[in-house]
Amino acid sequence: MTRVALLLAGIAPLAFAVPAAAQSMDHSMHGAAPAPTPAPSPTPAPVAQPAPEAPAEGSVEQMDHGNMQGMDMEPEASSCPPEHAAMGHCTPEAEAPDKGASDMDAMDHGAPQPSDPDCPPEHAKMGHCTPKGGSADPMAGMEDMVTTSSASGTDLPPGDATAPAPPGDWYADRIYPKAEMEHSRHDMMKENGAQTIAFISFNLAEYQARKGRDGFRWDGEAWYGGDINRLTIKSEGEGVFGEGIESAEVQALYSRAIGPYFNAQAGIRQDLGPGPDRTYATIGFEGLAPYWFEVEGALFLSNKGDLLARLEGYYDQRITQKLILQPMAEVNFALQDVPETGVGSGLSDFELGLRLRYEVVKEFAPYVGVEWARKVGDTARFARAAGEDASGVSFVMGVRAWF
Repeated sequence: MTRVALLLAGIAPLAFAVPAAAQSMDHSMHGAAPAPTPAPSPTPAPVAQPAPEAPAEGSVEQMDHGNMQGMDMEPEASSCPPEHAAMGHCTPEAEAPDKGASDMDAMDHGAPQPSDPDCPPEHAKMGHCTPKGGSADPMAGMEDMVTTSSASGTDLPPGDATAPAPPGDWYADRIYPKAEMEHSRHDMMKENGAQTIAFISFNLAEYQARKGRDGFRWDGEAWYGGDINRLTIKSEGEGVFGEGIESAEVQALYSRAIGPYFNAQAGIRQDLGPGPDRTYATIGFEGLAPYWFEVEGALFLSNKGDLLARLEGYYDQRITQKLILQPMAEVNFALQDVPETGVGSGLSDFELGLRLRYEVVKEFAPYVGVEWARKVGDTARFARAAGEDASGVSFVMGVRAWF
């Protein structure tokens, strides 16, 4: 028995040393670099092991590894490394919620930025706004302009609210002398809409080859003014070589823009030539209709109570950049018969023409074409009674010009 007691006494220290050594070796590897992975070898079949018993209270396995001296291999700044937290050895401290924001505030060359909830540091760095209490610089006015423009423009939330009023001041006045900027703005407005311009054009200036009676015709317009208000002079007529002018008229009109493409006109018309003297009060319009049709219309009330109407238009069909085909139409109406001028009530006459012109330059384009004119109704009856033809075809050549 004595020998057995001595043998057990010698083995007991070794039994306690083996788990302690194994635990020390396991944690000493936490902070070291991982060893090279050996080549894989065939894994033996697992051997069933009995379930480990729960360690007794106070044993080595229940020791607080986080408090064991020598076990914390990380620097003091990080008391709970991720690998220890994953094994449940410790609990990491909660990161301050404002840490990211404070780091962002200090990004601008290491200098802290003023705190302004309306102007975050990332917006201030891109020049979108200026923080309150920030240092002033020469471009402060421009930054205010960008901020105001954004606030009154695309940065507004969607909805049906009334748009904000535009800024009442001029941003350039913050940098340059106000008197010089006023002079510059006046010149800019004058060059972009307030100029006074003179314009003269001849849509038709042609020779007409007719059967036995060659003649001529003109149709022109001149105006003086700006984009909104103008004084317009129109003239058209025709005649026969050797016989003089058959009919002619001149209109003096006030023209005012009523939209981007149309002008309203009012004034007087005076008839010239061998016929009776007539003066008309005139009201009408002219402009560019959809699909690029140039249209013009007017009502004429004479000093004798005669009411006439006219509608005309043309279309420029470009064959090439310089070769243009222009169909044209004109229709005249009368409310009552006017035998003195040879005009019958209703649709009195119409003209259809087709002209092909070549633009040598934009301001000068010779052309050739054909025109068919016909009088109808009582107007045709008056023409036959006077020994004239009610219809006729003319081959024309002329020039279209403006300057």
